[in-house]
Amino acid sequence: MFELTVAAAEAIRRAAQDPKGEGPLKLRVAAKIEDGEIVYGMGFDDIREHDAVIECHGVTILIAPRSQPLLAGAKLDFVEVHAGEYQFVFFNPNEPAAAGCASRTGGCGPCSGERCAS
Repeated sequence: MFELTVAAAEAIRRAAQDPKGEGPLKLRVAAKIEDGEIVYGMGFDDIREHDAVIECHGVTILIAPRSQPLLAGAKLDFVEVHAGEYQFVFFNPNEPAAAGCASRTGGCGPCSGERCAS
């Protein structure tokens, strides 16, 4: 199951206001293997057939079938990486090169947050 921390959910909700006024946008999270590492992507999108749809801390997360195995057990957090500089960071037990940490998204560190039901 994919998880989202409270901090990540708050940052996403701030960005997810639909300019058309049709309600909050849905966040698509994707992953693929590239050069032996998991590469992540995310952006706002519409639901597609066969997507996993996860509601977590007021955010609707969409994951396509091809990304689901790579994101199983992963967590998305929003952390301060340098003084005043925040970014999204994936913590993933499936990451082959970094033993659970997403090397292309800011590195390792302790993660906290509440689990969300899928």
